[in-house]
Amino acid sequence: MTALSKTCIIGDIHGCLDSLQNLLKLIEKEADTFVFLGDYIDRGTHSKEVVECILDFKKKKQNVITLIGNHEIMLINYLKGYDDGTFIQAGGKETLNSYGIKPKTKPDKAAKLFPEEHMNFFRELPLLWENDHGIYAHAGIEPGVHLTRQVSSYCLWIRDEFIRSPYKFPKLVVFGHTVFREPMVQENKIGIDTGAVYGGKLTALLLPEKRFISVDGEKNSSSKLFR
Repeated sequence: MTALSKTCIIGDIHGCLDSLQNLLKLIEKEADTFVFLGDYIDRGTHSKEVVECILDFKKKKQNVITLIGNHEIMLINYLKGYDDGTFIQAGGKETLNSYGIKPKTKPDKAAKLFPEEHMNFFRELPLLWENDHGIYAHAGIEPGVHLTRQVSSYCLWIRDEFIRSPYKFPKLVVFGHTVFREPMVQENKIGIDTGAVYGGKLTALLLPEKRFISVDGEKNSSSKLFR
């Protein structure tokens, strides 16, 4: 990585296709490396199209890292038959609808109705990533634990325990998952899920300058999760 390189990190999209397309137009020439923090699907109405858009973007750009979010792992577990109903309740119904799959379809049959390229995309998403500018994970990383020993239950689901931790991470940690009205900025943590699917914003962060670029969300969910 050269000193002039820039990294752009994109927060939770949740099926908001218009917001994603609008944001990509603003950021595609702003950085050399792009990191998506997960939660591409569920709640919004265009999960399939969002995944297609990201796949197209990965074909256009050389350095695009797409991390896994808790909603992607819920989908994977659902399609394997491991789900207890959480996936549908957490917005999975909208995801299945976007793929033309009826929510009552049995998981093993539903899995066969997803495009193979999309299934490979979901299966191959890494848990976290690191470069010179920072460490990136969907929900956060466990303080004091080496990156090679981080576990998905923490990195995909943690909220307040991570956000309130006084631990001084060796690098800036950029995360999504927990929704804020505006990006949450601490000395060595930045949260950029600004609630696109709740009528908030879809936000990107440019490093190393710590500049935010946001576009309007789409109000596809009635839940109120802002902090």
